[in-house]
This record gives sequence, structure tokens and C-alpha cells, in this order.
Amino acid sequence: MIKVSPDIAGITPYPPGKPMEELERELGISGSIKLASNENPLGPSSKAVSAIKKGLESVQRYPDGAGHYLREALARKWKVDPGQVIIGNGSNEIIELLIRTFILPGDEAIMADPSFSLYRLVVTSGHGKPVQVPLKEGRHDLPEMARAITPKTKLIFICNPNNPTGTIVRKREVARFLLRVPKRILVVFDEAYAEYATDPEFPQTIDLLRAGASALFLRTFSKVYGLAGLRIGYGVGPSEVIDYMNRVRQPFNTNLPAQQGALAALTDEAHLSKSLRINREGKEYLLQAFGAMGISSLPSETNFIYFDLGGDDPSIGKRVYTALLHKGVIIRHLAGSHLRITIGLPGENRRFIKSLREVLKEQK
Repeated sequence: MIKVSPDIAGITPYPPGKPMEELERELGISGSIKLASNENPLGPSSKAVSAIKKGLESVQRYPDGAGHYLREALARKWKVDPGQVIIGNGSNEIIELLIRTFILPGDEAIMADPSFSLYRLVVTSGHGKPVQVPLKEGRHDLPEMARAITPKTKLIFICNPNNPTGTIVRKREVARFLLRVPKRILVVFDEAYAEYATDPEFPQTIDLLRAGASALFLRTFSKVYGLAGLRIGYGVGPSEVIDYMNRVRQPFNTNLPAQQGALAALTDEAHLSKSLRINREGKEYLLQAFGAMGISSLPSETNFIYFDLGGDDPSIGKRVYTALLHKGVIIRHLAGSHLRITIGLPGENRRFIKSLREVLKEQK
């Protein structure tokens, strides 16, 4: 066999949420629900669906390689030049483009732990060194991340709100942090869940860019816009940074239905508002239920909740996760007694709580 790079050989593949179809095949059941991958339970906007269907009529043609019309719309949304916007096959691809463009062997990228595990994976695959800084009380420890900067640091990833904890770093914290970051370093704000954030102190990264910060922010259409299956996201940053990233981007990296669906989704404010309302009400229900059951959870600014079953048994999280699978309920086990639940439709949330109560009773 051809020799594999040691960096690649040591990588553990990213574990996606278990598909409903796979669970139903394995257990011979039907009617399962998936509350594991932070998807919009309402699905996409009807306007987006119509645009996607229209796009299917032209799939014999290659798409616009740079996503011209979507880039123009996003530039208007953020009041930036289109040259500051890059479209990706999900925001994940833009993370990969950052690594391919800027990371040399031995370069370092700082990130929180736990946070989105793809950062570590792509930095390692690009022969860079991931530098992980533990969270403090479930949140990014920005002072420690600043202290982790070395002459080899090229990138800093700040997942805000953070996945998997749902917590945020606030405006003043970010402002103080950026004062300690040399301009040669690019700070990447991964804001996949930003639309869900309601805290008035959530930072407006676009203002940082306008003020000249060496920063870039990522957004996705996979979460609140409900287009996860089409894989489309974007980044906004300094035009020089975007220009270099476009040099290594595949020419037809996003498909036509995805571009048209995303463009239409941006115009449907009613669907966005409904999605946020359903999420807010579901979050309140789940947090109240957790409180009544004596289950601790972190404050969430997202469409998911990170909770801790506690106790002295480190296997409790895995056992509860597995027992829920047998009841047709898919959530996410993280580590030890920690789990994550995506906020679903009202009936899905009630089914999850009912199943969780039953499972915890069975575990006693």
C-alpha cells in the first residue's frame, strides 16, 4: 500500500450524527426522531424549495463558479464589497480553504476544547499543529487563548456561539482579546449559530472588520435556514484574504440548486422569524423540564442544549444515549455524562423528555 502521511494516519474521522434510516435498519423500528445534528426541524423556506426546484431544471450546466448573485446578495446584506465574500460547500469547506491557503507545516492554530472538532481535524490534515485551550466554565477562555500565541501561530478559531456548549463570548471580551492578537494572525469567528443568539452583548463581527481587525467570520445556510442537505455557507473577511482563498477554491464548489435555494432563503423573513420562535419556545420547554428533573445544563444561545447527567458513573451518558436509541430518539453523546440535544418541534421535544424520564428511571 502507498505510504500514508503520519499526520493523516493519526486522524480520527469526524463522527456525524447517526442517520434515522441507519438506526431504523439496525433496530427494525420506524418513526424515529433525530435531535442530534442541530438542523432546523421546520425544514427550509417554501421560497427556497421553489428556487431549488427551478435550479434543478438547469443541472446539465455547470453552476456559476463564484456564486455571483449569492455573493452580491450577501455583500448587500453585510454592506461590504463582493470581493470580501466567499461561498463554500458548507462553511466547513471555507475552514479547509483557510488551512490550505495559510497553514505551512508546523504552523499553529489555536482553538477551544471542546469546540467544533473539525478545526483540529483539518489543521492536522494540513500538517499544522492544533493548539487546544480548555474552556472555562463552558466558555472560551480568551485570556488563556491569547497567552497560547507563539511566533508560529497563524490562525485562531473562535466558535461563537460555541458548539457543543451553546455559550458565547461577549463584545467586551472579544475587544480586549483582539488587542492582544498580532495583526499577522487571522482570527476566524465561526458563527454557524449566530442567528439564534439573543444576548445583546453578542459581538457584531462585521463591525470589527470595518474597524480593520484581522478577522473573518463564517456563516452557514445549514442551521436556521434549513439547507443542511445542500451544503452551502459563506465567509466574510478582508478582500486580500478572500482573494488568496479563491485561488485554491475548486471552480464549481457549490451547486446551482444550493446557490438558488440560499439566495431565496435570504428573502424569507417570515420563515426565519417562525424558525427562531419555534426554537425559543422549545428551548424554554426543555430547560424547564431539565430543571424539574434536576439535570444541569449550560445557558444556550443556539438551537441545542448541552446538559450533564452528573453522578459518579462516567458511563451514564453513553448508556442513556444508547437506551434512547432503542426508543427511536437520536441525540448526541459527547463525553462521560455530557450530552447534547437539538431543539426540535414541540412533539419531538415532548417525546424526548418522556423517553429520557423513562430511561433514567430504568437506569436506577
